[in-house]
Amino acid sequence: MRGSDRCLNTSKEAQRVCMTNCPTLIVMVGLPARGKTYISKKLTRYLNWIGVPTKEFNVGQYRRECVKIYRNFEFFRPDNEEGLKIRRQCALTALNDVREYLGVEGGQVAVFDATNTTRERRNTIMKFAEQNEYKVFFVESVCEDPNVIAENIVQVKLGSPDYIDCSTEEAIQDFMKRIKCYENSYQPLDETLDRTLSYIKIMDVGRRYLVNRVQDHIQSRIVYYLMNIHITPRSIYLCRHGESDLNVKGRIGGDSGLTLRGKEFAQCLGRFIQEQNIKDLKVWTSQMKRTIQTAEGLSVPYEQWKALNEIDAGVCEEMSYEEIQDHYPLEFALRDQDKYRYRYPKGESYEDLVQRLEPVIMELERQENVLVVCHQAVMRCLLAYFLDKSAEELPYLKCPLHTVLKLTPVAYGCKVESIFLNVEAVNTHRDKPENVNISRLAEEALLTVPAHQ
Repeated sequence: MRGSDRCLNTSKEAQRVCMTNCPTLIVMVGLPARGKTYISKKLTRYLNWIGVPTKEFNVGQYRRECVKIYRNFEFFRPDNEEGLKIRRQCALTALNDVREYLGVEGGQVAVFDATNTTRERRNTIMKFAEQNEYKVFFVESVCEDPNVIAENIVQVKLGSPDYIDCSTEEAIQDFMKRIKCYENSYQPLDETLDRTLSYIKIMDVGRRYLVNRVQDHIQSRIVYYLMNIHITPRSIYLCRHGESDLNVKGRIGGDSGLTLRGKEFAQCLGRFIQEQNIKDLKVWTSQMKRTIQTAEGLSVPYEQWKALNEIDAGVCEEMSYEEIQDHYPLEFALRDQDKYRYRYPKGESYEDLVQRLEPVIMELERQENVLVVCHQAVMRCLLAYFLDKSAEELPYLKCPLHTVLKLTPVAYGCKVESIFLNVEAVNTHRDKPENVNISRLAEEALLTVPAHQ
Protein backbone atom coordinates (compact mmCIF):
# COMPACT_ATOMS: atom_id res chain seq x y z
CA MET A 1 0.00 0.00 0.00
CA ARG A 2 1.09 3.60 -0.53
CA GLY A 3 0.14 7.00 0.87
CA SER A 4 -3.10 7.22 2.84
CA ASP A 5 -3.86 3.53 2.36
CA ARG A 6 -1.05 2.65 4.73
CA CYS A 7 -2.82 3.83 7.86
CA LEU A 8 -6.40 3.82 9.16
CA ASN A 9 -8.24 6.65 10.85
CA THR A 10 -11.61 5.33 12.05
CA SER A 11 -14.53 7.38 13.36
CA LYS A 12 -14.38 5.48 16.67
CA GLU A 13 -10.73 6.25 17.25
CA ALA A 14 -9.15 9.66 17.00
CA GLN A 15 -5.69 8.17 16.82
CA ARG A 16 -4.18 6.77 13.66
CA VAL A 17 -3.42 3.07 13.53
CA CYS A 18 -0.36 2.36 11.41
CA MET A 19 -0.68 -0.50 8.95
CA THR A 20 1.92 -3.28 9.00
CA ASN A 21 3.72 -2.06 5.90
CA CYS A 22 4.01 1.64 6.79
CA PRO A 23 7.38 3.09 5.70
CA THR A 24 10.05 3.17 8.41
CA LEU A 25 12.06 6.19 9.50
CA ILE A 26 15.31 5.20 11.23
CA VAL A 27 16.58 8.05 13.40
CA MET A 28 20.21 8.11 14.49
CA VAL A 29 21.04 9.50 17.95
CA GLY A 30 24.40 10.31 19.51
CA LEU A 31 27.24 12.76 20.02
CA PRO A 32 29.61 13.51 17.11
CA ALA A 33 32.31 10.88 16.36
CA ARG A 34 30.23 7.99 17.70
CA GLY A 35 29.97 6.14 14.38
CA LYS A 36 26.45 7.24 13.44
CA THR A 37 27.26 7.81 9.76
CA TYR A 38 29.22 4.53 9.64
CA ILE A 39 26.15 2.70 10.98
CA SER A 40 23.79 4.64 8.66
CA LYS A 41 25.76 3.78 5.55
CA LYS A 42 26.22 0.11 6.45
CA LEU A 43 22.57 -0.29 7.36
CA THR A 44 21.43 1.41 4.14
CA ARG A 45 23.73 -0.83 2.10
CA TYR A 46 22.45 -3.98 3.83
CA LEU A 47 18.76 -3.13 3.49
CA ASN A 48 19.14 -2.27 -0.20
CA TRP A 49 21.04 -5.53 -0.77
CA ILE A 50 18.23 -7.64 0.75
CA GLY A 51 15.70 -5.81 -1.44
CA VAL A 52 14.33 -3.11 0.90
CA PRO A 53 14.54 0.30 -0.89
CA THR A 54 16.48 2.47 1.57
CA LYS A 55 18.18 5.88 1.46
CA GLU A 56 20.19 7.82 4.02
CA PHE A 57 19.79 11.53 4.68
CA ASN A 58 22.87 13.06 6.31
CA VAL A 59 21.99 16.43 7.86
CA GLY A 60 25.69 17.38 8.03
CA GLN A 61 25.79 17.24 4.25
CA TYR A 62 22.76 19.55 4.04
CA ARG A 63 24.56 21.95 6.40
CA ARG A 64 27.69 21.93 4.21
CA GLU A 65 25.61 22.74 1.15
CA CYS A 66 23.94 25.61 3.01
CA VAL A 67 27.09 27.01 4.66
CA LYS A 68 29.83 26.68 2.07
CA ILE A 69 32.70 27.72 4.36
CA TYR A 70 33.06 26.14 7.79
CA ARG A 71 35.08 28.38 10.11
CA ASN A 72 35.21 26.64 13.50
CA PHE A 73 33.29 24.98 16.35
CA GLU A 74 31.62 28.30 17.28
CA PHE A 75 28.93 27.49 14.68
CA PHE A 76 27.74 24.63 16.93
CA ARG A 77 27.64 26.56 20.21
CA PRO A 78 24.20 26.26 21.85
CA ASP A 79 24.08 30.09 22.23
CA ASN A 80 24.83 30.73 18.54
CA GLU A 81 21.35 31.73 17.37
CA GLU A 82 22.26 32.02 13.69
CA GLY A 83 23.93 28.58 13.77
CA LEU A 84 20.89 27.06 15.52
CA LYS A 85 18.55 28.56 12.94
CA ILE A 86 20.60 27.20 10.02
CA ARG A 87 20.91 23.73 11.59
CA ARG A 88 17.18 23.59 12.31
CA GLN A 89 16.39 24.62 8.72
CA CYS A 90 18.79 21.98 7.34
CA ALA A 91 17.07 19.29 9.44
CA LEU A 92 13.63 20.37 8.12
CA THR A 93 14.91 20.35 4.52
CA ALA A 94 16.25 16.82 5.05
CA LEU A 95 12.89 15.71 6.52
CA ASN A 96 11.08 17.16 3.48
CA ASP A 97 13.35 15.05 1.28
CA VAL A 98 12.54 12.04 3.48
CA ARG A 99 8.83 12.68 2.82
CA GLU A 100 9.47 12.87 -0.93
CA TYR A 101 11.48 9.65 -0.91
CA LEU A 102 9.04 7.60 1.17
CA GLY A 103 5.85 9.10 -0.25
CA VAL A 104 6.60 9.70 -3.94
CA GLU A 105 9.73 7.81 -4.95
CA GLY A 106 8.65 4.45 -3.54
CA GLY A 107 11.20 4.17 -0.75
CA GLN A 108 10.48 1.86 2.16
CA VAL A 109 13.09 2.95 4.73
CA ALA A 110 14.78 6.33 5.29
CA VAL A 111 17.77 6.76 7.59
CA PHE A 112 17.87 10.22 9.19
CA ASP A 113 21.53 10.70 10.11
CA ALA A 114 22.07 13.56 12.58
CA THR A 115 22.96 13.99 16.27
CA ASN A 116 19.30 14.29 17.41
CA THR A 117 20.67 14.60 20.93
CA THR A 118 17.74 16.44 22.56
CA ARG A 119 14.31 15.11 23.44
CA GLU A 120 12.83 18.24 21.83
CA ARG A 121 14.44 17.42 18.46
CA ARG A 122 13.34 13.78 18.69
CA ASN A 123 9.77 14.85 19.52
CA THR A 124 9.75 17.08 16.41
CA ILE A 125 10.78 14.05 14.33
CA MET A 126 8.13 11.89 16.00
CA LYS A 127 5.41 14.45 15.14
CA PHE A 128 6.66 14.58 11.55
CA ALA A 129 6.51 10.77 11.36
CA GLU A 130 3.02 10.68 12.87
CA GLN A 131 1.73 13.25 10.37
CA ASN A 132 3.16 11.23 7.49
CA GLU A 133 2.19 7.81 8.89
CA TYR A 134 5.71 6.40 9.31
CA LYS A 135 6.99 4.01 11.93
CA VAL A 136 10.03 5.33 13.81
CA PHE A 137 13.00 3.32 15.04
CA PHE A 138 15.82 5.06 16.93
CA VAL A 139 19.43 3.86 16.75
CA GLU A 140 21.59 5.43 19.45
CA SER A 141 25.36 5.00 19.55
CA VAL A 142 26.88 5.66 22.97
CA CYS A 143 30.65 5.52 23.38
CA GLU A 144 32.81 6.64 26.30
CA ASP A 145 36.03 4.95 25.13
CA PRO A 146 38.43 7.82 24.32
CA ASN A 147 40.55 5.58 22.07
CA VAL A 148 37.57 4.67 19.86
CA ILE A 149 36.48 8.34 19.66
CA ALA A 150 40.02 9.49 18.80
CA GLU A 151 40.34 6.78 16.12
CA ASN A 152 37.01 7.82 14.61
CA ILE A 153 38.07 11.47 14.46
CA VAL A 154 41.37 10.59 12.76
CA GLN A 155 39.86 8.07 10.31
CA VAL A 156 36.76 9.98 9.29
CA LYS A 157 36.56 13.57 10.43
CA LEU A 158 40.00 14.67 9.22
CA GLY A 159 38.92 13.84 5.69
CA SER A 160 35.77 15.94 6.05
CA PRO A 161 35.35 19.02 3.81
CA ASP A 162 35.10 21.02 7.06
CA TYR A 163 38.83 20.53 7.68
CA ILE A 164 40.23 20.58 4.18
CA ASP A 165 42.59 23.51 4.90
CA CYS A 166 43.51 22.59 8.50
CA SER A 167 46.45 20.79 10.02
CA THR A 168 45.68 17.49 11.76
CA GLU A 169 46.24 19.02 15.20
CA GLU A 170 43.99 22.03 14.50
CA ALA A 171 41.23 19.80 13.13
CA ILE A 172 41.30 17.46 16.16
CA GLN A 173 41.23 20.39 18.61
CA ASP A 174 38.32 22.03 16.81
CA PHE A 175 36.34 18.80 16.57
CA MET A 176 36.80 18.04 20.27
CA LYS A 177 35.39 21.51 21.01
CA ARG A 178 32.50 20.77 18.64
CA ILE A 179 31.68 17.64 20.67
CA LYS A 180 31.69 19.77 23.87
CA CYS A 181 29.01 22.00 22.30
CA TYR A 182 26.63 19.02 22.28
CA GLU A 183 27.58 17.37 25.57
CA ASN A 184 25.76 19.68 27.98
CA SER A 185 22.40 19.42 26.18
CA TYR A 186 22.69 15.69 25.32
CA GLN A 187 19.70 13.67 26.54
CA PRO A 188 20.31 9.98 25.83
CA LEU A 189 17.38 7.63 25.24
CA ASP A 190 16.07 6.72 28.67
CA GLU A 191 14.60 3.35 29.69
CA THR A 192 11.85 5.04 31.71
CA LEU A 193 11.16 8.33 29.91
CA ASP A 194 11.37 6.73 26.44
CA ARG A 195 9.81 3.37 27.27
CA THR A 196 7.13 3.79 24.57
CA LEU A 197 9.70 4.32 21.78
CA SER A 198 11.19 1.63 19.55
CA TYR A 199 14.98 1.71 19.68
CA ILE A 200 18.32 -0.03 19.95
CA LYS A 201 21.07 1.51 22.07
CA ILE A 202 24.56 0.38 21.00
CA MET A 203 27.13 0.85 23.75
CA ASP A 204 30.89 1.08 23.13
CA VAL A 205 30.65 -0.16 19.52
CA GLY A 206 28.87 -3.38 20.35
CA ARG A 207 30.07 -4.42 23.81
CA ARG A 208 26.49 -4.10 25.04
CA TYR A 209 23.04 -3.49 23.53
CA LEU A 210 19.68 -2.38 24.84
CA VAL A 211 16.67 -3.12 22.62
CA ASN A 212 13.20 -1.72 23.30
CA ARG A 213 9.78 -2.35 21.68
CA VAL A 214 10.71 -3.82 18.28
CA GLN A 215 7.54 -3.36 16.22
CA ASP A 216 7.89 -5.44 13.07
CA HIS A 217 9.95 -7.64 10.77
CA ILE A 218 12.03 -4.79 9.32
CA GLN A 219 12.98 -3.53 12.78
CA SER A 220 13.91 -7.04 13.92
CA ARG A 221 16.15 -7.42 10.82
CA ILE A 222 17.78 -4.07 11.65
CA VAL A 223 18.46 -5.15 15.25
CA TYR A 224 19.83 -8.53 14.14
CA TYR A 225 22.16 -6.85 11.64
CA LEU A 226 23.41 -4.16 14.03
CA MET A 227 24.21 -6.80 16.65
CA ASN A 228 26.46 -8.62 14.19
CA ILE A 229 28.69 -5.84 12.83
CA HIS A 230 32.03 -4.81 14.36
CA ILE A 231 34.87 -2.35 13.65
CA THR A 232 37.90 -4.61 14.17
CA PRO A 233 40.36 -4.09 11.27
CA ARG A 234 40.34 -7.10 8.90
CA SER A 235 40.29 -8.18 5.26
CA ILE A 236 37.97 -10.47 3.33
CA TYR A 237 39.41 -12.34 0.37
CA LEU A 238 37.04 -13.47 -2.38
CA CYS A 239 37.94 -15.72 -5.29
CA ARG A 240 36.33 -18.26 -7.56
CA HIS A 241 37.42 -21.88 -7.79
CA GLY A 242 40.15 -22.79 -10.23
CA GLU A 243 39.17 -23.23 -13.88
CA SER A 244 36.87 -26.26 -14.25
CA ASP A 245 36.27 -28.73 -17.08
CA LEU A 246 32.82 -27.25 -17.74
CA ASN A 247 34.24 -23.69 -17.75
CA VAL A 248 36.49 -24.65 -20.65
CA LYS A 249 33.54 -26.13 -22.55
CA GLY A 250 31.43 -23.01 -22.01
CA ARG A 251 28.83 -24.89 -19.95
CA ILE A 252 27.11 -23.41 -16.90
CA GLY A 253 26.55 -25.02 -13.50
CA GLY A 254 27.29 -28.71 -12.98
CA ASP A 255 29.79 -30.19 -10.54
CA SER A 256 32.92 -30.82 -12.57
CA GLY A 257 36.50 -30.97 -11.32
CA LEU A 258 39.45 -28.68 -12.08
CA THR A 259 41.48 -28.53 -15.26
CA LEU A 260 45.28 -28.65 -15.08
CA ARG A 261 45.30 -24.83 -15.08
CA GLY A 262 42.67 -24.87 -12.31
CA LYS A 263 44.91 -27.14 -10.21
CA GLU A 264 47.87 -24.85 -10.87
CA PHE A 265 45.80 -21.90 -9.62
CA ALA A 266 45.00 -23.84 -6.42
CA GLN A 267 48.74 -24.23 -5.75
CA CYS A 268 49.39 -20.55 -6.53
CA LEU A 269 46.53 -19.53 -4.23
CA GLY A 270 48.12 -21.56 -1.43
CA ARG A 271 51.45 -19.77 -1.89
CA PHE A 272 49.73 -16.36 -2.10
CA ILE A 273 47.86 -16.95 1.17
CA GLN A 274 51.07 -18.10 2.91
CA GLU A 275 52.91 -14.97 1.72
CA GLN A 276 50.12 -12.73 3.05
CA ASN A 277 50.77 -14.09 6.56
CA ILE A 278 47.15 -13.50 7.59
CA LYS A 279 46.34 -13.80 11.28
CA ASP A 280 43.71 -16.44 12.18
CA LEU A 281 42.49 -16.83 8.60
CA LYS A 282 39.31 -18.85 8.07
CA VAL A 283 38.67 -20.50 4.71
CA TRP A 284 35.15 -21.16 3.43
CA THR A 285 34.11 -23.10 0.32
CA SER A 286 30.88 -24.33 -1.21
CA GLN A 287 30.00 -28.04 -1.21
CA MET A 288 30.89 -28.34 -4.89
CA LYS A 289 33.86 -30.31 -6.15
CA ARG A 290 35.64 -27.42 -7.87
CA THR A 291 35.81 -25.18 -4.76
CA ILE A 292 36.83 -28.09 -2.52
CA GLN A 293 39.64 -29.10 -4.92
CA THR A 294 40.79 -25.46 -4.93
CA ALA A 295 40.82 -25.28 -1.12
CA GLU A 296 42.76 -28.58 -0.92
CA GLY A 297 45.68 -26.76 -2.53
CA LEU A 298 45.88 -24.39 0.43
CA SER A 299 46.96 -27.07 2.92
CA VAL A 300 44.89 -25.38 5.65
CA PRO A 301 41.58 -26.39 7.30
CA TYR A 302 38.47 -25.18 5.47
CA GLU A 303 34.76 -25.13 6.10
CA GLN A 304 32.08 -26.09 3.55
CA TRP A 305 28.88 -24.04 3.20
CA LYS A 306 25.90 -25.30 1.20
CA ALA A 307 24.74 -21.66 1.01
CA LEU A 308 27.86 -20.89 -1.10
CA ASN A 309 26.89 -23.36 -3.86
CA GLU A 310 26.57 -21.83 -7.33
CA ILE A 311 23.23 -20.50 -8.57
CA ASP A 312 20.96 -23.39 -9.59
CA ALA A 313 20.38 -23.15 -13.36
CA GLY A 314 17.52 -25.68 -13.19
CA VAL A 315 16.75 -27.21 -16.59
CA CYS A 316 19.74 -25.34 -18.05
CA GLU A 317 22.36 -27.00 -15.81
CA GLU A 318 25.48 -28.09 -17.77
CA MET A 319 24.19 -26.50 -20.99
CA SER A 320 26.14 -24.03 -23.11
CA TYR A 321 24.61 -20.64 -23.94
CA GLU A 322 24.26 -21.82 -27.54
CA GLU A 323 22.23 -24.82 -26.36
CA ILE A 324 20.04 -22.65 -24.12
CA GLN A 325 19.33 -20.33 -27.06
CA ASP A 326 18.55 -23.37 -29.22
CA HIS A 327 16.26 -25.17 -26.73
CA TYR A 328 14.86 -22.25 -24.69
CA PRO A 329 15.11 -19.03 -26.77
CA LEU A 330 12.26 -17.35 -24.86
CA GLU A 331 13.89 -18.09 -21.48
CA PHE A 332 17.24 -16.83 -22.76
CA ALA A 333 15.66 -13.50 -23.83
CA LEU A 334 13.68 -13.12 -20.60
CA ARG A 335 16.86 -13.61 -18.57
CA ASP A 336 18.63 -10.93 -20.58
CA GLN A 337 15.72 -8.54 -19.96
CA ASP A 338 15.96 -8.81 -16.16
CA LYS A 339 18.91 -10.96 -15.16
CA TYR A 340 18.59 -10.18 -11.43
CA ARG A 341 14.96 -11.30 -11.05
CA TYR A 342 14.78 -13.97 -13.75
CA ARG A 343 14.47 -17.48 -12.31
CA TYR A 344 15.65 -20.49 -14.32
CA PRO A 345 12.83 -23.08 -14.77
CA LYS A 346 13.22 -25.40 -11.75
CA GLY A 347 16.17 -23.28 -10.65
CA GLU A 348 17.05 -19.98 -8.99
CA SER A 349 17.34 -16.27 -9.71
CA TYR A 350 20.02 -13.85 -8.46
CA GLU A 351 17.32 -12.48 -6.16
CA ASP A 352 16.88 -15.97 -4.67
CA LEU A 353 20.64 -16.28 -4.33
CA VAL A 354 20.90 -13.04 -2.33
CA GLN A 355 18.34 -14.40 0.16
CA ARG A 356 20.29 -17.68 0.38
CA LEU A 357 23.52 -15.78 1.03
CA GLU A 358 22.22 -13.51 3.81
CA PRO A 359 23.45 -15.89 6.59
CA VAL A 360 26.88 -15.89 4.92
CA ILE A 361 26.95 -12.07 4.97
CA MET A 362 25.92 -12.03 8.64
CA GLU A 363 28.70 -14.46 9.52
CA LEU A 364 31.23 -12.51 7.41
CA GLU A 365 30.27 -9.40 9.39
CA ARG A 366 30.94 -11.25 12.65
CA GLN A 367 34.30 -12.69 11.55
CA GLU A 368 37.70 -11.11 11.05
CA ASN A 369 39.96 -12.45 8.23
CA VAL A 370 38.19 -14.84 5.85
CA LEU A 371 38.95 -16.33 2.42
CA VAL A 372 35.79 -17.34 0.52
CA VAL A 373 36.38 -19.72 -2.40
CA CYS A 374 33.13 -19.64 -4.34
CA HIS A 375 31.48 -19.28 -7.78
CA GLN A 376 30.80 -16.51 -10.30
CA ALA A 377 27.16 -15.71 -9.39
CA VAL A 378 27.85 -16.14 -5.65
CA MET A 379 30.89 -13.88 -5.78
CA ARG A 380 28.88 -11.23 -7.63
CA CYS A 381 26.27 -11.23 -4.85
CA LEU A 382 28.88 -10.97 -2.08
CA LEU A 383 30.77 -8.27 -3.95
CA ALA A 384 27.58 -6.26 -4.55
CA TYR A 385 26.96 -6.20 -0.80
CA PHE A 386 30.43 -4.92 0.09
CA LEU A 387 30.65 -2.44 -2.81
CA ASP A 388 27.04 -1.18 -2.57
CA LYS A 389 26.04 -2.20 -6.11
CA SER A 390 22.44 -2.08 -7.33
CA ALA A 391 20.32 -5.06 -8.40
CA GLU A 392 20.83 -3.96 -12.02
CA GLU A 393 24.65 -3.87 -11.70
CA LEU A 394 25.02 -7.03 -9.61
CA PRO A 395 24.58 -9.75 -12.32
CA TYR A 396 27.17 -8.10 -14.57
CA LEU A 397 30.00 -7.57 -12.04
CA LYS A 398 33.25 -8.95 -13.43
CA CYS A 399 34.66 -11.79 -11.33
CA PRO A 400 37.34 -13.44 -13.48
CA LEU A 401 38.84 -16.84 -12.75
CA HIS A 402 42.25 -17.06 -11.04
CA THR A 403 41.92 -13.58 -9.52
CA VAL A 404 41.69 -12.78 -5.80
CA LEU A 405 39.79 -9.71 -4.62
CA LYS A 406 41.00 -8.37 -1.27
CA LEU A 407 38.32 -6.28 0.44
CA THR A 408 39.40 -4.09 3.35
CA PRO A 409 36.70 -2.08 5.15
CA VAL A 410 37.64 1.60 5.44
CA ALA A 411 35.77 4.57 6.99
CA TYR A 412 32.53 4.55 4.98
CA GLY A 413 33.22 1.90 2.36
CA CYS A 414 35.54 -0.82 1.15
CA LYS A 415 39.00 -0.71 -0.42
CA VAL A 416 39.33 -3.29 -3.23
CA GLU A 417 42.57 -4.81 -4.47
CA SER A 418 42.47 -7.18 -7.45
CA ILE A 419 45.32 -9.72 -7.57
CA PHE A 420 45.69 -11.88 -10.68
CA LEU A 421 47.76 -14.97 -9.81
CA ASN A 422 49.32 -15.31 -13.27
CA VAL A 423 47.61 -18.55 -14.30
CA GLU A 424 45.71 -18.21 -17.57
CA ALA A 425 42.03 -19.21 -17.59
CA VAL A 426 39.04 -19.13 -19.90
CA ASN A 427 36.79 -16.04 -19.80
CA THR A 428 33.29 -16.84 -18.48
CA HIS A 429 31.86 -13.29 -18.42
CA ARG A 430 28.93 -12.62 -20.78
CA ASP A 431 27.87 -8.98 -21.13
CA LYS A 432 24.25 -8.02 -21.63
CA PRO A 433 23.52 -8.02 -25.39
CA GLU A 434 21.99 -4.89 -26.96
CA ASN A 435 18.95 -6.74 -28.30
CA VAL A 436 16.96 -8.46 -25.52
CA ASN A 437 13.72 -8.74 -27.48
CA ILE A 438 12.06 -12.18 -27.50
CA SER A 439 11.88 -12.03 -31.32
CA ARG A 440 15.64 -11.43 -31.77
CA LEU A 441 17.81 -13.56 -34.04
CA ALA A 442 20.03 -16.26 -32.53
CA GLU A 443 23.16 -14.42 -33.68
CA GLU A 444 22.07 -11.32 -31.74
CA ALA A 445 21.38 -13.37 -28.60
CA LEU A 446 24.81 -15.04 -28.77
CA LEU A 447 26.80 -11.92 -29.65
CA THR A 448 28.37 -11.54 -26.18
CA VAL A 449 29.01 -15.23 -25.41
CA PRO A 450 32.72 -15.67 -24.53
CA ALA A 451 34.86 -18.02 -26.62
CA HIS A 452 35.07 -21.67 -25.50
CA GLN A 453 35.82 -25.15 -26.78
